[in-house]
Amino acid sequence: MSDPTDPIDASVPPSGPGCVDCDATGGWWVHLRRCAKCGHIGCCDSSPSQHASAHARESGHPIVQSYEPGETWFWDYVSEDYYDGPRLADPQNRPVEQAVPGPEGRVPADWRNHVH
Repeated sequence: MSDPTDPIDASVPPSGPGCVDCDATGGWWVHLRRCAKCGHIGCCDSSPSQHASAHARESGHPIVQSYEPGETWFWDYVSEDYYDGPRLADPQNRPVEQAVPGPEGRVPADWRNHVH
């Protein structure tokens, strides 16, 4: 059982290949972030819905890791700074064949007009 006071649970796998909340609402994302505590995959703050930071606020889980291929950095929403975290459970990133922004078929042609 994980320590409830630890902001990271390295044993928890990611919730899926894309933003859980965008998938539920038919939305789209620019980049993906993974909650280091519960594995929730949310969209970044450049994305229209900013689900990763909303999840951090609502859940109290302050640490995310990039879920982009080749990126291993962590971010702490409380300190607003990078965080030194452990290797999390696989997979380490979204599928490399997945479109960016994504998912394919839901990104509007004028997507650049909708990012933050």
